[in-house]
Amino acid sequence: MALPPLLTLQDIALTFGGTPLIESAELSVSPGERACLVGRNGSGKSTLLKIAAGQIEADRGKRFVQPGATVRYLAQEPDLTAYPSTLAYVEAGLGPGDDPYRARYLLEQLGLTGEEKPTDLSGGEARRAALAHVLAPEPDILLLDEPTNHLDLPVIEWLEGELKSLRSALVLISHDRRFLESLSQATVWLDRGRTRRMDRGFAHFEEWRDQVLEQEEAEHHKLGRKLVAEADWLRYGVTARRKRNVRRLGNLHAMRQQFRDRNRAVGKVNISLAEAEQSGTLVVEAEGISKAYERPIVTNLSLRVLRGDRLGIIGPNGAGKTTLINMLTGVLEPDEGRVRLGSNLQMVTLDQRRASLDPTATVAETLTGGRGDTVTIGGQTKHVIGYMKDFLFSPEQARTPVGVLSGGERNRLMLARALAQPSNLLVLDEPTNDLDLETLDLLEEMIQDYSGTVILVSHDRDFLDRTVSSVLVSEGEGRWLEYAGGYTDMVSQRGRGVQARVVEKETKPKSADKPTAATPAQNKRKLSFNEQHDLKTLPKRMEELTAKIDKVQQILADPELYARDPARFQKAMDALTQLQTELHAAEERWLELEMLREELEG
Repeated sequence: MALPPLLTLQDIALTFGGTPLIESAELSVSPGERACLVGRNGSGKSTLLKIAAGQIEADRGKRFVQPGATVRYLAQEPDLTAYPSTLAYVEAGLGPGDDPYRARYLLEQLGLTGEEKPTDLSGGEARRAALAHVLAPEPDILLLDEPTNHLDLPVIEWLEGELKSLRSALVLISHDRRFLESLSQATVWLDRGRTRRMDRGFAHFEEWRDQVLEQEEAEHHKLGRKLVAEADWLRYGVTARRKRNVRRLGNLHAMRQQFRDRNRAVGKVNISLAEAEQSGTLVVEAEGISKAYERPIVTNLSLRVLRGDRLGIIGPNGAGKTTLINMLTGVLEPDEGRVRLGSNLQMVTLDQRRASLDPTATVAETLTGGRGDTVTIGGQTKHVIGYMKDFLFSPEQARTPVGVLSGGERNRLMLARALAQPSNLLVLDEPTNDLDLETLDLLEEMIQDYSGTVILVSHDRDFLDRTVSSVLVSEGEGRWLEYAGGYTDMVSQRGRGVQARVVEKETKPKSADKPTAATPAQNKRKLSFNEQHDLKTLPKRMEELTAKIDKVQQILADPELYARDPARFQKAMDALTQLQTELHAAEERWLELEMLREELEG
């Protein structure tokens, strides 16, 4: 028999400023259940979660929590100012029977000491402290609003594992698709003030949403109702965009293969005109560049970025991703080596700080700079209303002051303003922060259609898989290696994801003598046992895979196979794809180890 729900919301309604935000929403959370709450920016997801947490009272409806059930809520902007330290803040969330050591354990896992003063914390550090605060008591219900915002990949992957291990029921709002797919078992969709529920995880959401919208559209036509073009485009246009993405993803895979096949030459900033024959082809060439502050940030990196490349830069917080971008784009000069930038580059940058918007200006004025009612995109003039539509703004919002937009809408507007500037090199530093899923869809679509070159930093694994042709990954100690493909391709080639940066702690007393310079023998790294084993066995493995591929290709060489036995044909195609993927991963791994061996022996 099913256990009664721990928390229920029934017929919830809420109006802000005379406009209904939530009209009839339902939410039910059973013990141990993991649900994600999805919907467009401004649809009321965060507000509904606050009602569930008891922080906001609805205009109508009922909220019920089982007596004795504990609820913890993670806000998007946690407030720690009332506490002297992060440890005190986390311990304040513990109940009488909770494990007091869990507070220190979680802070340590999240990269904090517990001694930090809340006033000195960055946005990412405050988010990590807030996560420890809500996770420490292991409550019956966890309500998490964008828990991955401002976190790096190692912390996101640790958080996934920690949440999976908890017995707590979970309601998640997140823009991180991979995070939602990994954790959710049910999906609640808040659309036009009402909720729909699917008892399957987020991986099935888009297909379900498209079916619901297509059925709704058909019913509208059946009833003879003329659809309201502007409002309905915002909903039904989603399905058309998703279908177009099938073609775009095919183009991305072709681009990755082209990247694998091409011979890349290996990378004092010298911004000058490139030779005429390279105009429009070479974008960035780095040759042996290095940069260090108190530790190595980049060590002897050579890299070439050509026109049309989509390069993702991946690493934990503190690895030096922003410093690396600044060197590659000529903003910062390397200590050693040189960077050559191609000719006629027009660069647009969207950094983590997101340039501020004038709250008194209207949406249209922000996009046009207050000049006329058109914007120029890719050399073509477009009416500002049409461009607003591309970013899911309605025509009525053209005269809306920026100050009254929601946080997600302001992020969308900053993105639209940046992309409206003419460019052939797009540099995006954490572009996915605070964006909702549909805005991410738009950003992915624009990057895939962009004719220029893209360099981006992101901790969003799914976004990287959908947009980049190669990734540059921090290997620690200032070493960066490039891998063909997106994040998932990198993991398969590298054998692991991104680890947190190791910070060496002072272990000797202050009075200890200064360390003497290490001898070359002490500094010299050796191949590990696993690396030696891989280096020895991979050639044989590659031969075996090549032989298997030849056999499968012989089967597929039969021109009548598909007509005679479609199932066998499909099975052979699937096997060929799998074998080719394994062969490529083995080749990349062997090449990486062979280069490392030569470097160590040289």
